Amino acid sequence: MSAIVLDHVSKGWGAMRAVDDVSLTADEGSLLVLLGPSGCGKSTTLRLIAGLEQPDGGTITIGGRDVTGMTPAERKISMVFQSYALFPHLSVAENIVFGLRVRRVSRGERDARLKRVAELVGLGQLLERKPSQLSGGQRQRVALGRAIIAEARVCLMDEPLSNLDAKLRHEMRTEIRALQQRLDMTMVYVTHDQTEAMTMADRIVLMRDGRIEQNGTPEELYNRPATAFTARFIGTPPMNIIARGDKLLGVRPEHIRVVSQDGHAARVKTVEHLGADSIILCEIDGQPVSVRQDGFSQAHPGDDIRLAWDASFEHQFDKTSEKRMPSAASEMKRVAVV
Repeated sequence: MSAIVLDHVSKGWGAMRAVDDVSLTADEGSLLVLLGPSGCGKSTTLRLIAGLEQPDGGTITIGGRDVTGMTPAERKISMVFQSYALFPHLSVAENIVFGLRVRRVSRGERDARLKRVAELVGLGQLLERKPSQLSGGQRQRVALGRAIIAEARVCLMDEPLSNLDAKLRHEMRTEIRALQQRLDMTMVYVTHDQTEAMTMADRIVLMRDGRIEQNGTPEELYNRPATAFTARFIGTPPMNIIARGDKLLGVRPEHIRVVSQDGHAARVKTVEHLGADSIILCEIDGQPVSVRQDGFSQAHPGDDIRLAWDASFEHQFDKTSEKRMPSAASEMKRVAVV
């Protein structure tokens, strides 16, 4: 069953189309990530789902109900923002149950839910503290607890980890994904960080200029990018895109190897040692190319080296439209199947 459906939804301000004819589906119990660079329309799309913005066209359905004209409260969803939006004068416990108080949920029910949620998000020993006494990660857990205690079937998250350091982001994205699966909650999660998207999502909706660039599983976006934009956006480092006549040739850095002969002539510009592997930044015919090698690379800036890769790892895109083209290898596989 589909928990959320957007059908040809648009939103604009004057001549600017922030969301342009977007259609997507979030299955019940799944984690859907809206991914893309700043200004691509992902947060506006989330606000449209939440009811914080009204669309200029199209319909929004949540749990089988058309909620297009409904208020946020009528949509029965919970939301976690980039800013924790905690009340500084209230304790952790009071912040978590605030929404239940507003809805006049009984004291006994509030206490029972608070106990369950505090255990889920690891705040059992911090309920009497004020937000100023908490770390960034703990404050984010309070915001999560406040969303979970509402027991809404749909939770929307707008870049909730962007204010945390790298270590905390890693820990929190693992916790959020585990909670989402444990509670069987439908979650729509906005981020500009493709690592968050790749590690958390059941499906990724990559957006660009208000439109959907590609909608698929993390594996599909990584291994079969529909456009050169997707190829450049997904992956660390991203896919190399090399101009070849009327085509663009794409190769992932981990699929390129340094060879002693044959291959393509390249010059090393710099080397990044990351510990478990190294990234060699080169140029082929004046075009930048990244190569991922295991361990510490022996290459040095200024070295002339040769690079090679198997044709089966090539991705081809039309130079004008930048849309994916069938490679020779995939055509051979298709013919063999037929």
